[in-house]
Amino acid sequence: MPIRTILIIEDEVEIAELVSIHLRNEGFQTLLAYDGTSGLERFRQHPVDLVILDIMMPNMNGHEVLTQIRQIDQTPVIFLSAKQSDFDKISGLVIGADDYMTKPFNPLELVARVNAQLRRAFQWTGQSKPFESNLIRLQNVILDADQRKVLVNEQPVNLTPKEFDIFWLLAGSPNQVFSTEKIFERVWKEDYFDGANTVMVHIRTLRKKISDTNKTKRLIETVWGVGYKVYA
Repeated sequence: MPIRTILIIEDEVEIAELVSIHLRNEGFQTLLAYDGTSGLERFRQHPVDLVILDIMMPNMNGHEVLTQIRQIDQTPVIFLSAKQSDFDKISGLVIGADDYMTKPFNPLELVARVNAQLRRAFQWTGQSKPFESNLIRLQNVILDADQRKVLVNEQPVNLTPKEFDIFWLLAGSPNQVFSTEKIFERVWKEDYFDGANTVMVHIRTLRKKISDTNKTKRLIETVWGVGYKVYA
């Protein structure tokens, strides 16, 4: 198995080095940066498999860094932040983060989440193919699981990893209703506690991105009190 490289972008040196030590003890290679600008530069210069990203940093904050990363590719990103409100967590996930941990945190839990994100990411890149077909066509939309791309009217649409996973889940079983609980458990791979708002926000931004705004005839339909489905 190849050695995975983790980029840690964290302005608190002690935290960055602590995370690095735990990851290297687990067999990972690490790269460190102590502000957003240098972190983005390291990301562009070195192939990495996952990014651990602080939000409040000098020069360029984590949200800005993540926005730049998502313009390049879909490398998994875990936010690390002292902000603990649900709004901050949902905001981070909506703009493209794959996970969100609050400070103070257990380094062993962070390592476990890194491993979970890497397993999920490399399932999608061909090491494991969970679907018989890697291409779905629905109305004017094409979903490509190999490249994790979506085309609407033959034009590419930039989705976050979670938005793509939700869309692929729904599109893979057209006309089947998925509850918010089932969507959360299948996409986030976590037990469902209060993920309804998270799912709802992701569905809302997904609809906007694919121009699914006709409320009388939507591709992604809300089944009130139950969940969501995609029309074939």
